[in-house]
Formats: sequence, C-alpha cells, structure tokens
Amino acid sequence: MHDPAALRSMHRARFNAEPVLFVAPGRVNLIGEHTDYAEGFVMPVAINFATLAAISPRSDGKIVLYSENYGEEKSFDATAPLAAAQHWSDYPLGVVSILKGEGHTIPGFSLSLWGDVPLGSGLSSSAALEVATLLAVTSLIGVEYPGPVLAKLGQRVENEFVGANCGIMDQFISANGKENHALLLDCRDLSYRLAPIPAHVALVIANTMVKHSIVGGDYKTRRAESEAACAIIDSHRGPVPFLRDATLEDLEKWGSEMTPKSYLRAKHVISEDLRTVAASEALLAGDLKTLGRLMAEAHRSYSQDFEGSCVEADTMVALAQDLPGLIGARLTGGGFGGCTINLVEQADAEAFAKELGARYEAKTGIKPEIHICHASAGAHRID
Repeated sequence: MHDPAALRSMHRARFNAEPVLFVAPGRVNLIGEHTDYAEGFVMPVAINFATLAAISPRSDGKIVLYSENYGEEKSFDATAPLAAAQHWSDYPLGVVSILKGEGHTIPGFSLSLWGDVPLGSGLSSSAALEVATLLAVTSLIGVEYPGPVLAKLGQRVENEFVGANCGIMDQFISANGKENHALLLDCRDLSYRLAPIPAHVALVIANTMVKHSIVGGDYKTRRAESEAACAIIDSHRGPVPFLRDATLEDLEKWGSEMTPKSYLRAKHVISEDLRTVAASEALLAGDLKTLGRLMAEAHRSYSQDFEGSCVEADTMVALAQDLPGLIGARLTGGGFGGCTINLVEQADAEAFAKELGARYEAKTGIKPEIHICHASAGAHRID
C-alpha cells in the first residue's frame, strides 16, 4: 500500500527540503448510511488505504502543492484569498482557508500528497486528504487539535469550501479510528464507542468501478427529501429537528402528508439508525449472525427505500450471498456507485475475493478491484 519512505524521498528531491510526514486513513462504513447529517448513528472502520502528506516550510510566501497521484504541482500566494475551482487542490486549499478563518496565520509551505484510497469509490479519499493536510498544516504552525476537532474542521472544508453537504462521519473515523476496531459514532454529540473486530473476520472491499460524487445532484436531492419528511413530523410533534428524533410510529401517523419519495427516504434513515445501534451491540457480543442479517437489511433499505444504490452495486451484493465465508454484504459510502463491504471469514477471504470478482466480471463485463483489508489506526504523524 502506501510508502512513506518513497514520499519523503520524492519531496526532498522536488523541494530540496526535509519534510515531516503524516498519514490519514480512508474508511469503510459497516452500517449507517445517510444518517450522519440527520445527527444519527454510523459505524465506520478506518482501513489500510490512506493519504500521506509531507510538509516543509518555505521562505518565499508561497503555498506549493504537489499531487503524486495527478503528477501535478500548483502554486498559490499564502496571503491571497482562496476559492474552490473544482480541482484536487480544493481540499488542501480548503484546509488553509478554514484555518485562516479560525484566526491562524498560515505561512508558505510545500506539501506533497500521495494516496491509495480509490477516488470516487465511497471510501472517503477526500476526508483522508483533508485530515492528513490538517495534521500537516497545524503541525507547521505549532497548533494541536484533538481528533474530534480535526474532524469538525475537515467537515467544514467539505461544507464551506468545496461545497459538498456531507456529514461528520468520514473525517471523524479518519481522525479517530483504532486498529482492529469499528467505531459507533453518535453524530449528535460526537460521543463514540469502539467495538473489536474478531481476528478471524476480514474486510473484503469490492469496488464496482462505478464512481460517485457527493457534490452532485443525487446526494443533495436525497438529503432534501429526507429533511422535508422531518419538517412534516416536526410540524406535528416538534421539536424534531432531525430524523434522529423521529420514530417509525411518527412516519406511520404523518407519512401520508409526505411525497412518496420523502416517505421512503425517512423510512430508510429512521430504520437505519435502529439497525446501526443494534449492529454495534451484535459486534460487541460477538453475534456475527445478527450483524450479517442487519447488513443485509441495511442494503435492502439503502437500495429500495433510499434509492441510493445502482444496478452494479446491487449485483455485487447479490453475487456474494452464496459464497463460502460470507457474514454480511452491503453497499457502503455515499451511494450511486462505489464499493460494497463484505465481512468474510478470514480463512475464506482470498477465495471469496477471487470468485466474487470473477462472477461480477462475467455478469457485468466490468473487471472490479477487490481488496482484503483490515481495520487501521486513525491519522497520525509518521516518525
């Protein structure tokens, strides 16, 4: 996967300076989709795909960004106003902009970036990039923020600078993940609890190769439909500021006042919160059968009620069902493409991945990328 020594050497050669290195992981979400911005519950895992950031100070007042993935360098005046340009540099520039807004003076620096989180896959390449850059730039200016605060700053980069109306989950798990654990996050107060993933369970991530974007219309439409349903429930028994505060009984009482789409979106979000808490309890109890059932129910809800899946993702999940070693499978991430997460018995993981890939290619004509992963630590400095 990622190679810190290679990035360090590349930064030295490009900028003639010794960098400090940081890493921030991507994530896969075991369960809990489109509940985070409703102040609900999510249960992600940090994975061993990550973004590396190498930073060194400059004396010329410039911010120079280099992406090894894109093979591109961009230069900016550290004191000039910054604006998004729908470019990969929006994410590190957004970090600078948000930190300036917090009252920090940002000097010139060189920043080299490299990552192996597949872009548009639903594994949070943008959050990993934001959190890695946040650690790098705050280190440069001598400021240290705790993980939950870093997550909030990263979310603001997405919301206020990039223009993606995302919740807090991706940045939170990237900043606060723990090796060999899933994390149940309460998106209302950012309290969380860790649940160990048994050593005999592998995370098999299957990329459908259908890319998604949360900046576009589908994500915004689903969110607006969910919030419209919440507003109707709130008008009857307020305060119900978020669907987190609503119940399935509320939906039965007042669902007839909603559009059919809003009703279904709310049904997904409210039931997904219940499933996510139940899934964390199952994982803590070592009840993998229940966990797998909840994952199956979550995918069905995501696909049919939220309509956040696609033909390819539904196909990938269906093809996994009778493979040896499967515990649970579902679409993960923002939806409309991306990856499925498969919990698989470790002993069966390699054969599972090979057969799932072969089945998917035969069915769709698309060759998928399938990775056997493990739960990793959150963002940190690499010494």
